[in-house]
Amino acid sequence: MNITTRHTGNATILELSGDITLYNTPEVRKAILGLLKEKRVPELLVDMRQVRYIDSSGVASLVEGLKASRDLDSRFALYGLTKTTREVLELTRLVRVFEVYDTEQQALAGRNVAGPGFAQGADNR
Repeated sequence: MNITTRHTGNATILELSGDITLYNTPEVRKAILGLLKEKRVPELLVDMRQVRYIDSSGVASLVEGLKASRDLDSRFALYGLTKTTREVLELTRLVRVFEVYDTEQQALAGRNVAGPGFAQGADNR
């Protein structure tokens, strides 16, 4: 698991690479909550393009990040889901809870190009 952050405008991008499993979920959780609770970033966009697999503990960390962002009135969005990570979020029906975008540009703009019918402008296919 490789975790990096970068900033663009008001948004902080958390780039994740590798599998998110029980073994490295503490690192992911610490990164997400540190940015939200300690650094108080106004927008946290999670780049999932290089995440090949996510298990239930990884999903729980994303949910915890979403909850923290709502408590702190920050924006939390995911983008670049791979087929496997999208399937996991679809099976758990969480793809409808998160803001999910195909690209970084869409996530930054806060819009979905897939058309109407998607919650919060997110791509919830």
